Amino acid sequence: MAALGEIRHDWRREEVQALLEMPLNDLLFEAQRIHRQHFDPNEIQVSTLVNIKSGGCAEDCAYCAQSARYNTNLEKGKMMAVQEVLDKAMQAKARGATRLCMGAAWRSPSKKDFPMVLEMVKVVKALGMETCLTLGMLDDEQVRQLKEAGLDYYNHNLDTSEAYYPKIITTRTYQDRLDTIKRVQQAGIHVCSGGIIGMGEGEADRAELLRTFANLQPHPDSVPINLLVPIEGTPLAHMRDKTDPIELVRVIAAARIMMPRSYVRLSAGRLALSDEAQALCFMAGANSIFYGDKLLTTDNPDADRDRQLFAKLGLKMQRGAGGRDEEVA
Repeated sequence: MAALGEIRHDWRREEVQALLEMPLNDLLFEAQRIHRQHFDPNEIQVSTLVNIKSGGCAEDCAYCAQSARYNTNLEKGKMMAVQEVLDKAMQAKARGATRLCMGAAWRSPSKKDFPMVLEMVKVVKALGMETCLTLGMLDDEQVRQLKEAGLDYYNHNLDTSEAYYPKIITTRTYQDRLDTIKRVQQAGIHVCSGGIIGMGEGEADRAELLRTFANLQPHPDSVPINLLVPIEGTPLAHMRDKTDPIELVRVIAAARIMMPRSYVRLSAGRLALSDEAQALCFMAGANSIFYGDKLLTTDNPDADRDRQLFAKLGLKMQRGAGGRDEEVA
């Protein structure tokens, strides 16, 4: 294995599996050592996620409450108004979030609503916040327009390994996802792309997912690692309490080692984690979270609980460009 901490794009699966199988103390030590080379170890980047259009998605992602194919009791919602998004952005900024992530339940953006999405990007940018969108697959023209609107990040998760992917999603291919990521990168928009742990995949699938990310050139700028939140009515509803949190810690540590300069986000599933488990995730190199009591459709720790946890651990929230870090008292 090459020296840990190098910026590499040639990882082999055996190397990644060796990382995931290291004694936990050794793995955490290496991840923390590398983390400190590139980041303040006590600083957390905070994003807020807003569902700008919920439900009715044509995709069949087996974990998702927003798929029209499953009966999850989620009502299909209308497109959120630009002013409502602006109001939510102002609230998020006041609470310390530096980035607003806006998600719509689409296979690809609606032609009718896309101009409104571009306006959302512009008004949130005008507040001095970073902007992120997740809208499904994009074509070249949509990417061009998003770049012109000033979009900072585009989220497009790979979810799992290419081999396991057909067991989770059949309505678009793995290559479709990689193609969208490539378009976004080529346009100069930062990529946010991650995966989900706990969908029945094996360690080899986790290793292959991490290898896929780490062999992208460049690495994704942000890598959200999600713990499955089983939702009644979806095919994965039965997977509740199937994943040991230590497995999540190992994946985060390996992501930190393999992608030293990327933000690694401790994302969905935090409500199922104790304070101690979250602390281990931060020790492993996670340095980003979603802040606020709701993700797209699932619950998230509320802001007060996160502030209490940060205070207990001596963590501070990263401020925007030119700002200062906020000490959590």
